[in-house]
Amino acid sequence: MTQSSHVPIDFFFVGGSLVTQYTHRELIAAVREHTDKPVILFPGNSLHIEPSADGILLLSLISGRNPEFLIGQHVIAAPLLKKSGLEILPTAYMVVDSGTQTTVSYISGTMPLPHDKPGVAACTAMAGEMLGLQIIYMDAGSGARWPVSAAMIRAVREAVDLPIVVGGGINTHERAAAALEAGAALIVVGNSLETNPDLLPELVAVVEGYR
Repeated sequence: MTQSSHVPIDFFFVGGSLVTQYTHRELIAAVREHTDKPVILFPGNSLHIEPSADGILLLSLISGRNPEFLIGQHVIAAPLLKKSGLEILPTAYMVVDSGTQTTVSYISGTMPLPHDKPGVAACTAMAGEMLGLQIIYMDAGSGARWPVSAAMIRAVREAVDLPIVVGGGINTHERAAAALEAGAALIVVGNSLETNPDLLPELVAVVEGYR
């Protein structure tokens, strides 16, 4: 693992929509051997709570209409989170169509926001902000054919004052630059670095240019 002091990494997200081997504790311990950057849980359900992390994205899937991911799993998780000591980060989670069905849309049983409807995304984000959520997370999902569009990011940026996280399909430095230019405060990259570790220096250069 590259020492994070050498690259502008702000956080490590651990988790996902479908976890087939529960090794969160071991993975977090391995990350901590190499960096002191915060480790944030990115849970798919209430089973993914691991107190050894620093914080958790308490995701409310506001782009969907499945009550289980709007409030159901949150009720189950609440007493565990209360005792965990984790920093709770209430997050408006918006899944965006990426040209293929992703794990998150299948597991959650929800339709993603249309890729070419930035107005719908903006109104959805505004509702999340009015509900008191503190972060907007726009996600095209793992294995996305295309990322969240710059037009959609820009529309959300103009509609809310919250920080915007964008992930999914960011597999080139051009896509990273487009997301940051449009208003993303944080970009999330996962699968692309697993398949192409050499992409990291290119992304570093892009992020440094926006700091």
